[in-house]
Amino acid sequence: MLEIRNLTKIYDDGTVALKNVSFTVPDGEFLVIIGLSGSGKSTLLRCINRLIDPTEGQILWNGVDLAQLEGEELRKVRRQIGMIFQHFNLVKRSSVLTNVLTGRLGYLPTWRSLTGRFPADDIQRAWQALERLGIADQAHKRADELSGGQQQRVGIARALMQDPKMILADEPVASLDPVLAHSILQRLESLNREDGITVLCSLHYLDLVQRYATRVIGLRQGELVYEGSREDIRQMTDAQFKEIYGEEAERIGAGGGITGSIQEDSVAGGAA
Repeated sequence: MLEIRNLTKIYDDGTVALKNVSFTVPDGEFLVIIGLSGSGKSTLLRCINRLIDPTEGQILWNGVDLAQLEGEELRKVRRQIGMIFQHFNLVKRSSVLTNVLTGRLGYLPTWRSLTGRFPADDIQRAWQALERLGIADQAHKRADELSGGQQQRVGIARALMQDPKMILADEPVASLDPVLAHSILQRLESLNREDGITVLCSLHYLDLVQRYATRVIGLRQGELVYEGSREDIRQMTDAQFKEIYGEEAERIGAGGGITGSIQEDSVAGGAA
């Protein structure tokens, strides 16, 4: 169980990225976080795994407050939390196999981490992860030779190498076309259902949210303004939609993205 209690993040320039955010995530859930850029989605995910330190509040995971951990204790917990990024965060000049193997760095002694010498068991595990993601035939290519969808699958395979109990996915399909977006989210859904991995994923488009989420939270200007189930999001009223995306936002079609003068580039991106 993940429990966020009164989480607040204020950046050094005074930007309030999160303000007293509280919610719970039962084990095995596929929670989707929605909201405009600047609403606090990325900050929230990065606070959970302590890539960003929160200003106030608690991040309780199975009773342990991650906000208070430091050093080796924090390192051990991070092993169990995979992270998938919008722009993949791969070492582009390295091979696909090497990128996937970096998911094991948190388990290696310091000397192995520095030399990049991985045990045979880890190399075998990496091949299995690549097979599962359907990209084993790309293992020896440089990461920057792959398509966007393939690179994101490398990112998922890297996260899988951590043997994670939870995966945080920060806009994992924002730079992909609709077909590839579904392909990537289906991979995450498989890990969620078959492996019981809790997934927290930020998304923009409501059709994807309706298809993959088991629960949804909505952020606006750093505050939690919506919480509901997959069924709730399918029945979202215009008033609820505007509470998340602003009065001038409009839905596209039956459940696509958003339009109107409140659009991605019109909201401060620093607290995304």
